[in-house]
Amino acid sequence: GDRLLGLASNGLHTNGYSLVRRILFDVAAMDVHTHVPEWGRTIAEELLRPHRSYVTALRPALQRGDMEALAHVTGGGIPGNLPRVLPAGCGARLETTAWEVPAVFTTLARLGSVSDDDMWATFNMGIGMIAVVRAERVESLIAEWRQAGEEVFEIGEIVAGDGVER
Repeated sequence: GDRLLGLASNGLHTNGYSLVRRILFDVAAMDVHTHVPEWGRTIAEELLRPHRSYVTALRPALQRGDMEALAHVTGGGIPGNLPRVLPAGCGARLETTAWEVPAVFTTLARLGSVSDDDMWATFNMGIGMIAVVRAERVESLIAEWRQAGEEVFEIGEIVAGDGVER
């Protein structure tokens, strides 16, 4: 019954760069100076975007003990990272329509003919950090984190089982 709050990523962060390079440079024959209209920037600008830090927004809630768990979405995507913070017998049900997947991921999937499952298993798909919180804390934490400048979404819930279903 605990809820999942997802904090937006600002792109690739540090994940999947071998696949990204293969798609953009080998398959699509682009170079770092190529402007990708749906991204609004060049490939170099996208690939050099710094990984976001969530510590400033999360620190007060961490100090208060307002979260049951945190999952940093790195290599392995949400399915590879979220289960690590869940106790035995608990899984997660994602509501993937709760946020818009950033264009960088949809472009990579299209250009590289990458399956949906492989995209989810490789990239953060627009969610860089997931907080597991009690249902009664959802609204106040969303408000707090938005006040701190975060883009945050209620993205699912903890269920009986294991793994992540979407």
